[in-house]
Amino acid sequence: MASSSTTSASSETLIPGLSDDISTQILLSLPLPHQLRLRPTCRRWSRLLSPPTSFPLRRALRLPSIPLLCIFPSDPSIIPPFLFDPFSLCWRTLPHLPCSPFFYNLTHFNPVYLSPFLYLIGGSLFDTRSYPLGQPSPSGAVYRLDLSALGNPHSLNWERIEDMNSPRGSFACAITGNDEIVVAGGGSRHSVFPSHGSRISSVERYDVTSGKWTNLERLPSYRAGCAGFIRIGAQEDEFWVMGGYGDYTTLSGVVPADVYYKDAVVLGLKSGMWKEVGDMWLEGERVRMGPLAVAEGSDGKADAVFMLDNNEVFRYDFACNAWLKETSLKKKIADNESCGFAAMNGDLFVLTSVLKSDGSDFRRPYKRRPTLEVQVYSTYKKKWKLFIAHPPMYQPIDFKSTILCTIQI
Repeated sequence: MASSSTTSASSETLIPGLSDDISTQILLSLPLPHQLRLRPTCRRWSRLLSPPTSFPLRRALRLPSIPLLCIFPSDPSIIPPFLFDPFSLCWRTLPHLPCSPFFYNLTHFNPVYLSPFLYLIGGSLFDTRSYPLGQPSPSGAVYRLDLSALGNPHSLNWERIEDMNSPRGSFACAITGNDEIVVAGGGSRHSVFPSHGSRISSVERYDVTSGKWTNLERLPSYRAGCAGFIRIGAQEDEFWVMGGYGDYTTLSGVVPADVYYKDAVVLGLKSGMWKEVGDMWLEGERVRMGPLAVAEGSDGKADAVFMLDNNEVFRYDFACNAWLKETSLKKKIADNESCGFAAMNGDLFVLTSVLKSDGSDFRRPYKRRPTLEVQVYSTYKKKWKLFIAHPPMYQPIDFKSTILCTIQI
């Protein structure tokens, strides 16, 4: 009798021989893709490891957040985005964006994560109903994906919510401390026509609770192709908008050329007023600002801001309004080669594709899977490491059009 009672008691525990408290911490500490694979083990594991249960339980137990990189290789209605865990080298495919018979080739959108939703905002695309044909148009559409449904593929679908008041692509975007999304600037610039497109100065804020967009004070001038982040200021939280382009000139009176900004503008989220920051580099030092990676603290605000300029990484010094050299890439990247740049958990990630595109039809699969070469720089240890990863797709990733988004679950 004692033997049977002991057996039944052990069968009711999550892991035989361990208490449920310890077993819970062990299972929830596994990488997210492994958690989803282990759900069919038994009913108790399925309930515990389902994202609607595990996500809030991880926060309650104060377990370290799971950093993931969301990669959008191309138009998400054609090629699905992926979740990538760079620490366990695991991948998870997300669903396609809903297709439309009128819109195609979406690019220059902004994905942001505000638990538990992944938002996809705006962008530039082609509209078959527009005239003249072949001219890009800005998009005001906003979609969200509930990542708490990761364990149930049938309910994991993009949901369209209220559009922005002003359609835009290539714009600055950030999450505020009040669970609001702020967007600024943008236009209709498309990767197919890199020297054309409109520019706007409007600024909007999305309230997640009410689901409404409201207009804020406009930018001091038209600005597109810019980057944005939230920083804690002395008096209030600030929304920083850096770089980008505004006006344009012509070369020999024929070829249009952008006039790039060397400065930044800052919006006080409490006062609602903009202030201008002077030039961040001297004349001739660089033509335009490179891709940015924002290292966020535990509060989600900018802890440090880094820029990749050719093969060198710079850190922005807020005190002297200048970019100071941090390090150089361990493995150099050719001038004509594109790369992805992101920050997670105090590390900087530089991604390059080993298998290059030859310009053929994207619907024709390659014979072998592409390889990503990842360089990781620890901002604390000041050291580099390299590794390779294989995405779950058979098309090369072109980082000229690829969009990256960091997620903390």
